[in-house]
Amino acid sequence: MITALIVIIGLAVLILGHEAGHFLSAKFFGMKVDEFGFGFPPRIKAIRRGETEYSFNWLPFGGFVKISGEEEQITNPEKLESLPPAEKKRYFLFQPAWKRLIVIASGVFVNFIIGWLMISFVFMAGTPSLLLISEVQPGSPAQKAGIMAGDIIKNYSSSKDFIGFINARRGEPVTLDIIRGNKGLSITAIPRISNAENEGALGVVFSESGMKRQGFFSALAGGFKESLFISGATFSAFYELAKNLILHGSLLAGVVGPVGIFSVAEQTGQIGLIYLAQLIGMISLNLAVINLIPFPALDGGRIFLIIVEKIKGSPVSIKTQSMINGAGFAFLLFLMAIITVRDVANLF
Repeated sequence: MITALIVIIGLAVLILGHEAGHFLSAKFFGMKVDEFGFGFPPRIKAIRRGETEYSFNWLPFGGFVKISGEEEQITNPEKLESLPPAEKKRYFLFQPAWKRLIVIASGVFVNFIIGWLMISFVFMAGTPSLLLISEVQPGSPAQKAGIMAGDIIKNYSSSKDFIGFINARRGEPVTLDIIRGNKGLSITAIPRISNAENEGALGVVFSESGMKRQGFFSALAGGFKESLFISGATFSAFYELAKNLILHGSLLAGVVGPVGIFSVAEQTGQIGLIYLAQLIGMISLNLAVINLIPFPALDGGRIFLIIVEKIKGSPVSIKTQSMINGAGFAFLLFLMAIITVRDVANLF
C-alpha cells in the first residue's frame, strides 16, 4: 500500500513537472495562460492570480496547463482571427516558431532534469548490496527446488559468503529465504555432494548488485551519464516496439502500462525504497524520451509540425493538424488498452 502511494505521488509529480515546464516557459515569453490545474477535474476550487486561474481538482494524477491559443486553434479558430492585434501577440498560435518550440519542449526538458536528479540522488545515497540469481542450470538442485532466475537471496550480499554457507551443508536440506516479485518465500533445496566443473552445489549463477555512495559532483556527473544511457535505451526500445507492431503485429515482452508499472514498483519496493526512487527517475526519463518522439499527439509530433511549417514557409492547416493529432491520439489509446489488458492478464 505504501509503495503504491509513493508511486502515485511520484507519477503525479512527474506529470505536474512536465506541465509546469510548459507553464513557466509560456509565462517567461509573456504568453497568456488561462489555467494551471493541480490534478484533473472534477474541480474542488480555483484561485485566480492575475489573468491565470489555478485550479485544484479531485483526481490527483498530475496536472494540466491551458495556454491561450492552443486549444482554440482547433475548437474555435474564428475567435482567434477576430482578436485585436495587441491581444493576438500573447496567444500561443501567433508566437514565432522558436518560442512555440521552446514552450512545447520545456515539458520534456523538466522530465529529463527530474530523472537526472533522481538518478544522481541514488548515486549519492548508494544502494544496498544484493545477491541476485541470474541463471538456474537445468536439472540442478535449485531448479528441482523451484528456485528461479531473478530471485533475490535474503540476508546475503556476497556470493563468496553464500557459496561457503552452501558448501558447508552439501547433502543436507537447506532452507533459503528469497524475494520473488512482491513476495517473500522460503524454499528448501539439497545441495549436491559432488558436482562437475562449473556446476556448483546448487547449480545457480549469481550476480551481485549494489553501489557505494558517491560525492555530490561525482554523483551529478555519473547521474547525467546514466540518464543519457537510459534515454538512449528508451529510444531503442520504442523503435523496437514500433517495428514489432508494424512487422509482426505483436508487443515486445517487458513493455508495461500503468497497471504493469505498479506491479514492477511493488517488486522494486521489496528490495528497498532507494530502488523505488531509481525507478521513478527512470520513468521520468522514459516520459521525456517518449514525448520527444515525432509521433502525432505527443510533444515531439507538435515540434515536428513546427519544423514542417518552417520548411514549407507556412503553417500546417488547422484541419490537417486536427486530423493528424486525432489519429495519433486514437492509436495511443488503442496501444495503451492492449498493454493494459496484457498487464492485467499477467497478474493472474
